[in-house]
Amino acid sequence: MYRHPIHSFKYKNNELFCEGVKVSAIVKKAGTPCYIYSHTTIVEHFRKIKHAFKAVDPVICFSMKANSNLAVLKTLVNEGAGLDIVSGGELKKALLVKANPQKIAYASVGKTDEEIVEAIRAGILLFNVESKPELLNINRIALRLKKKVQVALRINPDIEAPTHEKINTGSLKKKFGIDLKTAREIFLNAGQYKNLFINGVHIHIGSQITKSAPFLEAIEKALAFIDELSMDGVRIDFFDIGGGLGIFYKDETPQTAKAYAAKVLPLLKGRNFRLIMEPGRFVVGNAGIFVTRKLYTKDNGVKKFMIVDAGMNDFLRPSLYDAYHEIVPVKKNKAKPIVCDVVGPICESGDVFAHDRKVAAAKDGEYLVMMSAGAYGYVMSSNYNVRPRAAEVMVKGKNWAIVQKRESFNDLVRGASIPGFLK
Repeated sequence: MYRHPIHSFKYKNNELFCEGVKVSAIVKKAGTPCYIYSHTTIVEHFRKIKHAFKAVDPVICFSMKANSNLAVLKTLVNEGAGLDIVSGGELKKALLVKANPQKIAYASVGKTDEEIVEAIRAGILLFNVESKPELLNINRIALRLKKKVQVALRINPDIEAPTHEKINTGSLKKKFGIDLKTAREIFLNAGQYKNLFINGVHIHIGSQITKSAPFLEAIEKALAFIDELSMDGVRIDFFDIGGGLGIFYKDETPQTAKAYAAKVLPLLKGRNFRLIMEPGRFVVGNAGIFVTRKLYTKDNGVKKFMIVDAGMNDFLRPSLYDAYHEIVPVKKNKAKPIVCDVVGPICESGDVFAHDRKVAAAKDGEYLVMMSAGAYGYVMSSNYNVRPRAAEVMVKGKNWAIVQKRESFNDLVRGASIPGFLK
């Protein structure tokens, strides 16, 4: 039963639309598999956060790792968003869509020298630093470039957030952040880093967290740490509370931006620092769908398998996280649903989108949609099994465009060569 709450994707006369466009009309031209994004939903979700936190005028840096499509980024930059980046490639994309460098925050555990140089020259707002060796390296490079750059220390509050183990980042068992003792020592000895303004605190405890309690615990812990630093004369100009707000996939009841703000804002009352936020999934997760075409059904006497033209290389979340994505037909029919595994063509047993799921009995050649696919979809795709990556489409009202062409075989072998000693 279709029960998704996002109004940009809805049925009209038993046919699924994205805003004012038939999904079937899109895939007939764009082909499958493909991702389709709703411009309206992206804008609405960004504005929800912006409005909810307007009292403190935060720097809202959309987390590019969730979706780095240029059209998606440009949509958000046009709305005044900054960008949270984690690589040199993401920095280049951010500059390509003319993001304000002073609204770019650079995270990542392992920044290379080249990436640090490019970010400093671009004039980004700050680096979120994950370790003392990284801090020393940024200082060394800034000295060579004769620049002074702003830095926030990502502290690890050692909190186990209620989310999938692979996207839980706030525990000291994980690679992320700096323990409080080491962070305090760095702040108290900030004068050693002549080319850095170490004036920010950053936290990020994980992703797809649907309750406020873990966020509040982490924020309160960070604020207590900031208060201790203040007593020692350390000034904090930026407090980055990260992202991680959960969304609806199946039967979750995630908090709204308004409800989240109602819990967080009282904690920030009277503070002089600038708040930074890093929403990703919350903005784009429910703004995208993934469309695939049914090839045929296989029945081995034990169970049925609905085989589609998309694979785990195209959409990894179900295989990687056992993630649930509702699967609905592009065109409804009156046929009795079947219980089956929905699987792709990849030569891996993990190439499964749904286990023992009741799904629409689509005919061979008909299209199926995986909902809530706007975050961590295309960005995590690969060319495994020498498969070209999918196309991406954006819809705005009754207009739509392919915003990332489907790869060709030539794209896959570009740069490859057979050395002379093998000829």
